[in-house]
Amino acid sequence: MGNSYAGQLKSARFEEALHNSIEASLRSSSGDPQPIFTQLYLEPEPFPGNAEDIKPKAELHAGELTNGHSSNDLEELEEDDDSDSSSPPLPYLQAPAPDGCCTLDGFCQAGKDLRLVSIATEPIEVPAGFELVGAKSPSVPEHILVCAVDRRFLPDENGKNALLGFSGNCVGCGEKGFRYFTEFSNHINLKLSTQPKKQKHLKHYLVKDSQGALYKGPLICWKDCKTRQVSSSAPTSKPSSSSSQSSKENASGHSSSPFSFSDSPPARTTQLSSVFFGSQDLARDCSFLKPLSSTSGNKTLPIVPTALRVNGPSGCLSVDVRPPLLSPSQVSLGPQAHAFRTADLGDSPGSGSSAMHSGPPKKRHRSWHPNSLLPVPAAAVPVPALRPAACSPGPVLGVSPPQPPAAGVIQPLPLTAGETVIVPDNLLASSGVRPVILIGHGTLPYFYGNVGDIVVSPLLVSCYKSSQLTEKALEKLGLSGSQLLCVETMTLLTLQYLARLGSVQIPLREELEQIVLKAMLCCPRGPAISPSQLPLLARLEASVSGGSVQVVVTHNSLGEGISESLRSLSEGPQPQKCPPTYVVVICASKSSGNEFCVLVLGKYQARALAEGMLTTNEFLKEISYELITGKVSILASHFMTTSLGDNLDKQLVRYQRRWKGQVVQPFQSDVTEHIHSQEAASMSPPSDRELLGKLFQIYPTQLSVARSLLSQVCSIADSGTQNLDLGRFCKVDFLVLVPPSHILVHQTAQRIRQSGVLVDLGVEDVCSAHQRSDRYVVRLDGDVHAKMEAFMRKVKQNPYTLFVLIHDNSHVDLTSALSGSVCHGELQGLADRVVNCQEVLDAMNLLVLQVSCFPYTLQTHQSRISIHNEVHWPSGESLGEQPPNELHYFGLRDYSSSLQWGVASPILRCDDAFEKMVHTLLERHPHLHSMVIRSYLLIQQYTEAMMALTSSPSLRDHITPETLAMVEDLINAPSREGSQGQGHMLLVRVPSLQLAMLARERLEDVRDKLGLQLCFAVLLGSPATELNLQKNFTMRLKAWRGCENEDWVPHTYEDLEGLPCIVILTGKDPLGETFPRSLKYSDLRLIDSSYLTRTALEQEVGLACTHVSMSAVQEPKTAMAPRESDGEKAPAGLNDGDELERPQSNGSAATRNSGSLAENGVSSSDNADSFQRPSTSTGPPSDAGAPPASSQGFKQECDSLEGRFSSDPSKAPNAPPSLYSSSSSSSPSSSSTTQRPSQSTQCVRQPKAARVSPRTVIMSRAAYSLLAGESGSQLSSFSLLPHADVAWSSPLRPLVAHSLQGPEQSAYYREWTVARQHHADYEAPAGPHPRRLLLSGPPQVGKTGAYLQFLRILFRMLIRLLEVDVYDEEEEEEEEETSEVAALVKTQLPDIEEVRKLPFDPYPRDPKFKKASPVYTDRRPKILTNFKQESESQTPAKRVTKSIRLSRFAAHNAFHHCEQCHHYCEAGPASQLSECTFHAFTFCSSMLGEEVQLQFVIPKAKEQHFVFSQQGSHLESMRLPLVSTKDPDLLKSPIFTPTTGRQEHGLLNIYHAMEGASHLHILVVKQFEMPLYRKYWPNHILLVLPAVFNNTGVGAARFMIKELSYHNLELERNRLEEQGVRRQDVWPFIVMMDDSCVLWNTHQPTDSSETSDGTNVSLKAVLQQMESAPKISLYAMCGTRRWSSSLARKAPGAPFSRCHLHDFVMLNVDLTQNVHYDLNRYSCEEVDFNLRVNSSGLLLCRFNHFSFMKKHIPVGGNKDFLVKPKLVEMENPAAISPPQYVCAPDSEQTLLDAPAQFLLERFLQSCSHRLFPKAVQNRNNPVLSIDSYLNISPEISVCYINSRPHSTNLNHQGLLFSGLLLYLCDSFVISGLLKKFRFLKGATLCVISQDRNSLRQTIVRLELEDEWQFRLRDEFQTANCSEDRPLYFLTGRHV
Repeated sequence: MGNSYAGQLKSARFEEALHNSIEASLRSSSGDPQPIFTQLYLEPEPFPGNAEDIKPKAELHAGELTNGHSSNDLEELEEDDDSDSSSPPLPYLQAPAPDGCCTLDGFCQAGKDLRLVSIATEPIEVPAGFELVGAKSPSVPEHILVCAVDRRFLPDENGKNALLGFSGNCVGCGEKGFRYFTEFSNHINLKLSTQPKKQKHLKHYLVKDSQGALYKGPLICWKDCKTRQVSSSAPTSKPSSSSSQSSKENASGHSSSPFSFSDSPPARTTQLSSVFFGSQDLARDCSFLKPLSSTSGNKTLPIVPTALRVNGPSGCLSVDVRPPLLSPSQVSLGPQAHAFRTADLGDSPGSGSSAMHSGPPKKRHRSWHPNSLLPVPAAAVPVPALRPAACSPGPVLGVSPPQPPAAGVIQPLPLTAGETVIVPDNLLASSGVRPVILIGHGTLPYFYGNVGDIVVSPLLVSCYKSSQLTEKALEKLGLSGSQLLCVETMTLLTLQYLARLGSVQIPLREELEQIVLKAMLCCPRGPAISPSQLPLLARLEASVSGGSVQVVVTHNSLGEGISESLRSLSEGPQPQKCPPTYVVVICASKSSGNEFCVLVLGKYQARALAEGMLTTNEFLKEISYELITGKVSILASHFMTTSLGDNLDKQLVRYQRRWKGQVVQPFQSDVTEHIHSQEAASMSPPSDRELLGKLFQIYPTQLSVARSLLSQVCSIADSGTQNLDLGRFCKVDFLVLVPPSHILVHQTAQRIRQSGVLVDLGVEDVCSAHQRSDRYVVRLDGDVHAKMEAFMRKVKQNPYTLFVLIHDNSHVDLTSALSGSVCHGELQGLADRVVNCQEVLDAMNLLVLQVSCFPYTLQTHQSRISIHNEVHWPSGESLGEQPPNELHYFGLRDYSSSLQWGVASPILRCDDAFEKMVHTLLERHPHLHSMVIRSYLLIQQYTEAMMALTSSPSLRDHITPETLAMVEDLINAPSREGSQGQGHMLLVRVPSLQLAMLARERLEDVRDKLGLQLCFAVLLGSPATELNLQKNFTMRLKAWRGCENEDWVPHTYEDLEGLPCIVILTGKDPLGETFPRSLKYSDLRLIDSSYLTRTALEQEVGLACTHVSMSAVQEPKTAMAPRESDGEKAPAGLNDGDELERPQSNGSAATRNSGSLAENGVSSSDNADSFQRPSTSTGPPSDAGAPPASSQGFKQECDSLEGRFSSDPSKAPNAPPSLYSSSSSSSPSSSSTTQRPSQSTQCVRQPKAARVSPRTVIMSRAAYSLLAGESGSQLSSFSLLPHADVAWSSPLRPLVAHSLQGPEQSAYYREWTVARQHHADYEAPAGPHPRRLLLSGPPQVGKTGAYLQFLRILFRMLIRLLEVDVYDEEEEEEEEETSEVAALVKTQLPDIEEVRKLPFDPYPRDPKFKKASPVYTDRRPKILTNFKQESESQTPAKRVTKSIRLSRFAAHNAFHHCEQCHHYCEAGPASQLSECTFHAFTFCSSMLGEEVQLQFVIPKAKEQHFVFSQQGSHLESMRLPLVSTKDPDLLKSPIFTPTTGRQEHGLLNIYHAMEGASHLHILVVKQFEMPLYRKYWPNHILLVLPAVFNNTGVGAARFMIKELSYHNLELERNRLEEQGVRRQDVWPFIVMMDDSCVLWNTHQPTDSSETSDGTNVSLKAVLQQMESAPKISLYAMCGTRRWSSSLARKAPGAPFSRCHLHDFVMLNVDLTQNVHYDLNRYSCEEVDFNLRVNSSGLLLCRFNHFSFMKKHIPVGGNKDFLVKPKLVEMENPAAISPPQYVCAPDSEQTLLDAPAQFLLERFLQSCSHRLFPKAVQNRNNPVLSIDSYLNISPEISVCYINSRPHSTNLNHQGLLFSGLLLYLCDSFVISGLLKKFRFLKGATLCVISQDRNSLRQTIVRLELEDEWQFRLRDEFQTANCSEDRPLYFLTGRHV
């Protein structure tokens, strides 16, 4: 922008602009000059309008096009237009220049430079009466040539009054007196190719800046420059580059079009923002507006901002702190005292409290006055003088000091002249208007006299309070304190705004706020307007308005001006003069600075503003008052006659007599045919169309929303705040709270019934679910408290059930319980009492889910719902390429955007003819509320439409085309071909119950008298009553449904599917009822400027939202026909022939017959289609079921539905594309057509798919402008105050973008709105409630279905949380032996003698060893395992698991939280990690031959289990009990759990498994994991292994546990021996248990033939039973079997057996003192240890009647190492296979980064078939393994032999071995031992040693070379580098 003008006005320029403007206004014929203020500094804003929308006759300069093109672009386009672009410009018959003349472009013939860039700063002599203008030459388009032209030959601001001809001077050479423009153009070398015309080539005025330099000014507005239709994609700016000065000016002045003259209803004539921010170029370009009369059709915004219905006293307190007094009609008069707070006008956070009335604030006090707006008769009360609050004088900029709150008494005060205003008597009667005084800035006077006839409104006052913005708010708005505007600027902005409002628009707070904000942003300081200039500038501004705005300037007080205006108003209208709409009173006082206020005198505007100040309850009360007191009698009598002047009732009676009781035949005929009423009543409709109950389906979007809710619940549970412990719940129950509507209760109960959710949750069985579903829905009415008490009792009694309280339509009635009252027949504050009561807030097993389509009132600054707990419906903007028969949600945004479709009959319409009638009546009846007038007119319209179609065709011309079309469709649709008697529903919204009852009564009466009583029903839809339908219509519905039930009556609106009817919907708000698919028209003509909050307006239009066919939306979009402008008529060909052509209702709505718009597919019935829908479509896609089935089978439907709703493919729900049918019992995946009932399937196959079109909505002008605003740049419903119960938190705020999605919108409202004092959240606790969620989604989108599905999946998840996957694999059987074991069957405890007789089974039968080598035994297994060669690359087969429900005895992981065990696993609030003490424990290991130091981490609470030295610091031993102790609660054995990588998932919480009994549990962890385990298990004892064990396997942990335990046993024996205890009495057992043992079972043999499945028992019970076995000290190891589901099916076997024990072992460390775990091992260490124990002659005993379950934990544990190269860093390392794990010593092979032992074990497991070829799949010749068991693949059997003397070994006589494996053999292995064994010929040997040296020594010591042959190349090592100490092995063959 260079240093272009940015708002810093220099005085010279200001004066010049002012001078020009004043001069122009004096010369102008119309008296409407361009406002000076606009040109000074405000900037235009582009308006994306259509070029077609521009009025051809608007005679505007091209610069004012609406396309957002800059003037420059247009100039260029013009020139291009006029010249032949394909050929070079031909000189236009101009005389050749005289010889010697200069012909250079940009210079005159005298050779002087004329270019602006060159002479901008040179002094130029301009004669009087001349103007400097810029000419453009086509040969140098980038330059402007300076000329002086006589002002008389230039046009005025209207483009008129320019004299013909030309008079100009050359500023270069000074030559004067050119009389012809042709001659002048030759002189300045324009070189034109066309006829020279001043209009075409003189483009700009040139003006001087403050330095006196010339620059390009505004365009010259020539009369003949018609607007061009220019298509533009973006508002571009092409500044002329000829001079820096001009380009700077350009940059700031021409960026976009200044005005929009659009005739489409959505936009106002003058585009607001551009008016306030017009560029400087407008100073002269005459683009001011025409007088209002010429564009009356367009100025459309009769709207009152509810934002400004204020709660508190309005106006800042004046300095003398007088109480703010209001217009007396609103003040409760009398000497009561009223305390109040200092507050601004109601909308800042502090202004919540209502002043002016005592007691708690009531909801109705939303506006400035405490009582309703009923006029107080002047005689009724003696009226003292009243004075409204004064704004503190001084500039708005100055931040006034905070004023102290004060309490005042309303009482007469001494008055000074000028401060009092006497309101004239009969003001309303004489003028027909009750003036509204909009508080501005300054002190308002006292009012007395007839105060009932005026209203004081704080509507715009917050716009002037920018000085109260906080630093934070300023920062967010991008402003600084220096940018605030002064009073003068504010006054002028207000004036400009009012001047631009159309005749049917009202001022809106939000609009003016945006204008003020833009003014601040675009001109930081604003022009320096001195207070003395204000009156002059204000009058200048007002002159633009065409008389609608008048300025009154006073010098003493505002009261003078107000008084004067009221007096002239009361004198009645002058014959020729129309009173102004607005009077701006400015008090230019020398002492107190400028003050101003606005009087609204326009009849429409004043009424709309006054009515807009009332809350809904107040205006409904006002309407009741008018009806009860008979004020409406004059109006009623007016409507007793028809539009033709006949008496209505007489006409009807005459008509009724003519037909002698005959009625119009209901179906298959026409209104002219009458038959006898009995005959007609007995006719029944054809019922061949099956109307099946709709299948309840869950659609993918609903499923994805349900999942979002579930994940939100999970994140609350995972937050670590213990607000929700999902682990403890095993059941889900719910209650749905709905607003007080009987129909809504039935509708919700029906959804619950159809969804099958009660059965799925297990709260009801199939039979009871049908009858009891209504118990789960509660209306928020007088009975709610008893029902809620019962519910809360249930919540308390069932702590293990998770209850969900669903508050549906939660935006309805959020009044605080404190301020709640019975208001207009409705209890208020009930929702607050129920949902926010302390019991609900405190219940830990209760979630509150608030569901709303308009959640804005729940999203304030004080919201009780965390922004993170909101779930928003995914936006369905991706209409993509979906099949035309797909259903798509059609909501509010779609209605707004449908205005762009350009179809002849839009689905969102404004009935202009109706509005005109309303305006006429409003003027005649100023005393009545406008809704009363609208209602009476509406009733008359429907009445006369029925008459016009039956008895009096002459009335047609008096009915609006909209009404006639709807009624005609209603009557005729059932008789159309293929309709089978079905028709449409017409919904008429009448908020007042009394008016609704009147309408129902009147329409029914007229219908019956016209003989139409069987054609359509008239119903009153009131929330307070059930549906009441005549019997014959009920019979008809039953016939269509094929319903057999005699008692069936419709309960919901959806039940009325297909019934032709008028439903008159009453009630303060629509409450969320779903309407049937047959609803075609929604008549909202009564919803006018009283509905000025976003919620109020949108919820009315929401009635029409539903799911529609894609084709109905796509066709009109693709057609996008150019719209006709207002003046033109739609082509007659569009009308169907059976209807007279009528004038259009408004420009965009050509009236059409009924709904037969098949051509554009929007409006409608597409009759044939709409009745061939598949039968599942009995209703619209209800709130529950979302879109009904289309013509495909379920499968296709669901597949295509996947992507339908989410706005992009990535967001498509990853749901399985199945539709959940009514109960979860049918599997979700069976989504084929078979689920559909047969009739329906036939229906589906019809060739023509059902087509559902959007409903047509007819609106009032006020509401239409706001919804249409979304498509233009005008203010839309998005920008309104979101709800009447909230207030804006700041006078200014950023604009709400249309594109804001749910989360951003929520963040916006949370930041910029606050709850009012009567709102339930006003005194909410500081933080949001942790267990409260919000589900928001557009109206009728399917939220009920989504939350019912949420309940279902929540229950499934809780069940899933209570289930674990345990391994379920069967043990290999051993052969049955009929031995004496049978005798033991019934015993519980083992007899040691009997156990000793049992043989030991060395074969590891557990399935976890199925990949391990079998151990050779002389008793063969019954089934020989089929050996299978496992290829190295095979992925391990998935182990079989089974899902098991956790019992109360389960072990849990770190995610489990409950009250009982939280002290067990969680650190207390006071205890930090430092509460643990660290103790080193050192002992000498005989096996390792060195000292070992272990570290204990002992929490303070567990220190009693240990013995410390006297000083208390040194750990001496761990206490052990005595064998003889008999304590039923005592567990003697310490439990050790080795664990790694499972700090979260390991089942280390055994509190419940131990039944809470005291026990000693020690976690054995690696050193590097110790901090993690401490964090998750701060109350557990940790035994930390030395750092050298960080890379070892589980063998090392078991080795250290056993070594430590033996050492501890010795220490305890020594300690207790000193106390006189025998050594052998100290308890010698420990328990070693894996971290995945989850449950324990007992399998008691039963007497019945049925075998028991086993019952869960606690770990404590199992251990106590094992510990209590007789002579327990003689057993080396005890254990139990592992569970599998086959145990239950088997006959009970032997109760005890001797076999392998693992995972859960009770180990006698005394007996096994000399048997050690192999500390090097990574796998099979337990088998190795068991074989060693058994061969040492020790006893292992398995208790077979117990089993343990092992949970499948996919993380942690001793998982494989990732084997990777040690040194080389490879990009993508290829997997290294086991054969590469070994290599020849000293080879060049890649060395690996893994422990040597691990590599060896994995190599042997995979490659042993190479080492022992003879042993592969050879069970009879096993490999001999001495002193160790290694897994050498499942194909090779191993025979284990213990080399120790006196050990018990297998009898190997006669056995030939196929190989010999010597693994790290010790000195007990001698050559003599080996000579005892016999080997096959070709048997192989493998000797493994720690290093090469010991390998050679072993071979020599064992004399192996005698029998075995070795080769040098048969030596190998593991592929480690030398510092990792590889293992070496040598292979050889038997000789």
